[in-house]
Formats: sequence, C-alpha cells, structure tokens
Amino acid sequence: MSAWAAAPLWAQMLVAAVAASGIVALAGPRTVALLAAWGQRQWIRDDAPKRHQEKAGTPTMGGLLIVAGIAVAALLVGGAHPVMVFGLACMVAFGGIGLIDDVLAIRRRRNLGLRARERLTAQMVAAIALSWYASAQPWAATQVVVPWMGSVDFGRAYAGLAALLLVGFSNAVNLTDGLDGLAAGLVAIAGVGFAVLAVAAGMRPVAILAIAVAGGAAGFLRVNAHPARLIMGDVGSNALGAGLAALAILAKAEVALFVIGGVFVAEAASVFLQVAYFKSTGGKRIFRMSPLHHHFELGGWAETTVVRRFYWAGAICLLAGLLVARP
Repeated sequence: MSAWAAAPLWAQMLVAAVAASGIVALAGPRTVALLAAWGQRQWIRDDAPKRHQEKAGTPTMGGLLIVAGIAVAALLVGGAHPVMVFGLACMVAFGGIGLIDDVLAIRRRRNLGLRARERLTAQMVAAIALSWYASAQPWAATQVVVPWMGSVDFGRAYAGLAALLLVGFSNAVNLTDGLDGLAAGLVAIAGVGFAVLAVAAGMRPVAILAIAVAGGAAGFLRVNAHPARLIMGDVGSNALGAGLAALAILAKAEVALFVIGGVFVAEAASVFLQVAYFKSTGGKRIFRMSPLHHHFELGGWAETTVVRRFYWAGAICLLAGLLVARP
C-alpha cells in the first residue's frame, strides 16, 4: 500500500501531477542528450509538408520518458492497485509495440517501421488479452453507460469493445502527433477530464492515474513545445492513446471518451475520409492533406497557431465530455 494512502484525495492528486510532470520536465534535457548520442533521431516522410523537413534529425522516442514518469508517479502515490496496474499495463504494452516501430524506422533510416498490418495485429493481440483479463475482474464492470438512456451490459463481449477502444485511440493519438506539442498538450487536457470524472465517481486509483497521465504529458512540453527538441515517437503516442482508452474503460466513461478526445477522433476521421474519398473518386481529396492538422498548415496557418487552436478545441471537447458523462 502506498505511503500516501491516508492522505486526502486532492493531496494525492497534487503529488501525482507534480511528480509526473516534474520527473518528465527535469529529465527532459538529459534525455534529449542521451537519445541524440545513441542516434535515436526522427526521419520525416517525404510527403509531409515541406517545412517539416527541418524537424529531421530531432531526437525521438521521448515517450519512454513520459511512460516512466507517469508510472513512477502513479505507483508512488496510488500503490500497486489492480486498477492502476491495468492502466499502466495498457500503456506499456502499446508503448512497447510503438518502440519496436520506432527502432525499425531508425534502423531503416526512413519513416517506416512496422507495416500497418503487422502493427494492427500486434495491437489487437495485446488489446484482446488485456481487455479479456479486465472484463473478468470484479473492479471492471462490463456495462457501458449511454448518456440519458441508461446502461447496456455487454457481459464478456465487453472485452471486444474495450479492445477496439484501446487500438482505436492508440492510433488516433499517433495520427495527431505531427506538430510540436500537439499530442502531448491534448493528452494533458483529456487526462484532466478523466481525473474530474474519476473524482466525481469516487474512483481514487483512476483519478490518481489520470492526473499522472495529464502531468506526464504536460511535463513533456518542456522539450516538445515548438521548436521541439525531443519527439515522443510511436512509443509515446501509442502508450498515451492506450492510456486514455484505459482511463475511459476504468472510469466507465467509454462514450465520453469520444467527446473528451474529440480532437483525436477528428484527426483519425480525417484520414479515414480522405483515403475513402480518394479511392472512390479516382484521386480527389476532401482535405489539402490529412491528418487534419496538416490541412490547416497547408492553408497558411503557422504551426503554433494550429496547435494553440487545437488546444482550445480540446478544452471545449473536455467541457462537453464532462456534460455528457454527468449522471
């Protein structure tokens, strides 16, 4: 049991947030130097906006630091509660798949690691295993609350739904991670939302984990805000996306996830729509480029302007999600 178990929840959350953000922020510069020395540098896609080529060579795989900071803070304050362990296991499993993707891309000296089919297969295997385990535990209800309509009990079939959430949001955050500070800032905003929901529901371990996720993502902005000195890589975006899905599963806020994480949903949807429309029309496009943040970049918005306005959109989604999740 954690030494903080007897402290008020607000104090526990404050310590978790400060610890996670402090660990990541303070260790950030040293991590930049280490990853650069080890040659872990980002390769940029040829079809990315031209000004993104200047990001080539930036140290990557900073997600290792984010996950470490979140895990240390969450376990320090919340202890090894089964709920905490499940959430962290989701982050580590998906982060591990992202790590393999990053390492392969660096070795091949181009922005291509695992093939899409290989990555999705690995993610589905991990997601199904984690979700099947969780759906059988007493601390993981199999009901899904539908706002204003009641709840639906999926039974063991809930494992399939939970697996789709883990895979879907892991990839949605990965697609969003294309501008300096964008994904990290949006995850921090969403993490606060799940912390509020968990507090309202009396879920102490979930609240601590959620605020640790928010703190770790926010602390990463020290080295990831424009101009980024460190990129989180797939190890970070996959882990954080799975972390948000795990928080939704644990807080019984699966529907609210799509609202609180509305910017991530929009980014993923823009890619799906672009590809579908391109194939069905023989080459026509809906957006200048997908994911959605590139559309605005090519429309003349500065990178910092896109990030700032997406933050505002994320904050609006957070407030809307809290209203949706309200009993």
